[in-house]
Amino acid sequence: MLNYAPDLDRVFQALADPGRRLMVERLSRGPASVSELSRPLDMSLAAVLQHVQVLEASGVIRSQKAGRTRTCHINPAVIRSAEDWIAGRRTMVERRLDRLGEYLTQTADQPDPGWATEPGDSPGEQEKQQ
Repeated sequence: MLNYAPDLDRVFQALADPGRRLMVERLSRGPASVSELSRPLDMSLAAVLQHVQVLEASGVIRSQKAGRTRTCHINPAVIRSAEDWIAGRRTMVERRLDRLGEYLTQTADQPDPGWATEPGDSPGEQEKQQ
């Protein structure tokens, strides 16, 4: 059974949207208001606020309201959990590639058992005889 992590699913779902990723990139440089986050985006302030709510629901960002200004902050712990998951997958793939490299190195000088050892038994030789 898969190791199911609904919190991680929400993080990746939130980061699937390019506009939200742009917001996270901006917030990685420091806190920003919703109106600051909306400047590079071609959408209404209401749409940006909806994206902020998705990022907040996933835990990727936190926000606080002071008067009429909502300021957003990135939540590094949640981003770190996604990084850790990705790093775990990368480690598994790298181990497999290392084992493949070792196998290929060990077998590089050995004849391939699939090839014929007798003259005339190789597929190319058989074609020439026909």
